[in-house]
Parts: sequence; structure tokens; C-alpha cells
Amino acid sequence: MTFHVYLIVSKVKKRTISYVGYTNNINNRLKLHNQGKGAKFTRGRKWKLIYYKKYSSKKIAMVEEYKLKKDYKLRSIIKKKNGF
Repeated sequence: MTFHVYLIVSKVKKRTISYVGYTNNINNRLKLHNQGKGAKFTRGRKWKLIYYKKYSSKKIAMVEEYKLKKDYKLRSIIKKKNGF
């Protein structure tokens, strides 16, 4: 089974906020976030997927998710690259 680490963004007033997570079904997970059934932080907003990367195991995906969550500089670079 493959797992994905993803970065989604949403516009709130004049700010862009981002959220990092991991999943084994990227399309379903994004749909859940947009329906308000995702993580508590993501509820009530419309999200756009701007980055994802595939990993061969859940353990590796969780480690990489943690790294991306903590690396705000990398998140900023990814957002700028995608026009946010």
C-alpha cells in the first residue's frame, strides 16, 4: 500500500493558511477536508491541494509528514512555487 504526504492551502481574508497531512487515498482525503469532515483545524474552509509525494510505507510517510509540518521555510517555498 502506498501513502501520500500532502500540503493543502486555503485563503482566509488576506492570508494563506496551510495544512500538512498523510493518507493512503489523496482524493478521498481532500474531499473529506472540503466537506468539513477532516481534521478539526481544516473544518469550515475550502482547500486546494498544491503538493503531494508518494511513499511506500506508512512509517516513512509519517516521518516525512512530521518534517514538512515543522519546516515552515520549505512550506513557504512550495506555496510560492504554486502562486500562494
